[in-house]
Amino acid sequence: MTVASIMLEWNWGTLALAGVTLTLSIAALLHLLTHHRDHRSAAFWVALIVLSPLIGACLYGLLGINFVRRRGQQYRGIIGPAYRDPPPTCPLFVHSDPVLAERDCSLAMTVDRISRFNFTSGNTVEPLINGDEAMPAMIAAIESAQVSVSLSSYIFEATHIGAEFVAALTAAHQRGVQVRVMVDDAGTRYAWPPVTRVLAKKGVTVCRFMPNRFILRLLTMNLRNHKKILIVDGRIGFTGGMNIREGNMISRQPAHPVRDLHFRITGPVVGQMQRVFAEDWQFCASEVLDGPTWFPPLQPTGEVHALGIVDGPDEDLEVMPVALFAALNAARHRVCLMTPYFLPTAILMAALKLCATRQVEVIIITPARNNIPFVAWAARTLYGELLQAGCRIYESPEPFDHSKLLLIDDAWSCVGSTNWDPRSLRLNFEFNLACHSPALATRLHDLFLAKQKECTPVTEASLENLPLTERLRNGLARLFIPVL
Repeated sequence: MTVASIMLEWNWGTLALAGVTLTLSIAALLHLLTHHRDHRSAAFWVALIVLSPLIGACLYGLLGINFVRRRGQQYRGIIGPAYRDPPPTCPLFVHSDPVLAERDCSLAMTVDRISRFNFTSGNTVEPLINGDEAMPAMIAAIESAQVSVSLSSYIFEATHIGAEFVAALTAAHQRGVQVRVMVDDAGTRYAWPPVTRVLAKKGVTVCRFMPNRFILRLLTMNLRNHKKILIVDGRIGFTGGMNIREGNMISRQPAHPVRDLHFRITGPVVGQMQRVFAEDWQFCASEVLDGPTWFPPLQPTGEVHALGIVDGPDEDLEVMPVALFAALNAARHRVCLMTPYFLPTAILMAALKLCATRQVEVIIITPARNNIPFVAWAARTLYGELLQAGCRIYESPEPFDHSKLLLIDDAWSCVGSTNWDPRSLRLNFEFNLACHSPALATRLHDLFLAKQKECTPVTEASLENLPLTERLRNGLARLFIPVL
């Protein structure tokens, strides 16, 4: 082969690569300009595609496009009762102070319209601290099941505490209880063997959420079912931020301990939790869960007014950020926020700063040492403007705290699976509960204060005194906030 022929082949190869690169880049930019809704992340993707055309276009195809647009109406119309009760009225929120009554009614009506569920009365919401309280309570509930068990988790390990769940679920199945288990496909890869394989071998009906293979999985790998829902007999529910992992069992001194909050729920709102699970189950398994086995009549059990908020990259897109914004806007005295990943959107940043400007006390707790260091580095670049506005930020010591909690004044609380980061607020399928109860808010505020006492306050001086290398590192991480 002559030098001329080699050069000719090289030129043709270069031209082909350039053509593919140009085509992919143009296609990515056209999709970006016509479909992307977040201007901050859109600017990031444009810069990446322009500066690194081939790599940028490929990464945008893998991470920047939502290839899954579930048509929720396909599932919602035939699953269980609609749960569209009359909207709440002010008598639901009785206060001796008429101003508080009007405020609570206004927020209730707003969140009720944001969510596709309505507020329910007569619920009980019990906080469970760490896996030491939550896991035994969940296993005991499964062991007491008589007709049905619905379990959805992002991560579900098959060993240690997970093996106890497997045993309880298997025993329930063997005694004739209808058991359905759903685990996110990405979440099954955190441990070996996959719990879906273990349960299937024992005869338990189990499925992975979006278990696409090869190219299809690459196109959807950034979309995850992050919900944590357990419902027993359609009457007892558990939700929060806790995965089924040995690390949550603090008293057992695991290698990688994780603190967290979970919640035991009874009352009419459990029907909303069951409906959310049934929708996901039909999407994954093409099986309709309906009738009294899954949706029994539910009676009041307590004094908490509660409503389910579903969020995800489908028809529920960005429902949770809007609900959080409404809650912050309604705050008059105090906002207490605890989250493991603190990368709020520009709108939520503005809402937090506006709260402080209005003389609302804003306290934020986030881990000092994060299990995803890149997220913590980026988060620290946001602290300065919040501190300048009057917010107070505290970093919690190890072990890593995975708790998610938002308290508004002395009556409102929001609990569930959503983190304050772009992934959770836009890409993940999430479930949360908005609760109105002075007693519950007081209990959760006590827990919040106990955690705050363990924390180290972040000050403007401490940020200014960071070494130059750390500030440069944090600044670099900040560039990637839209895709973290």
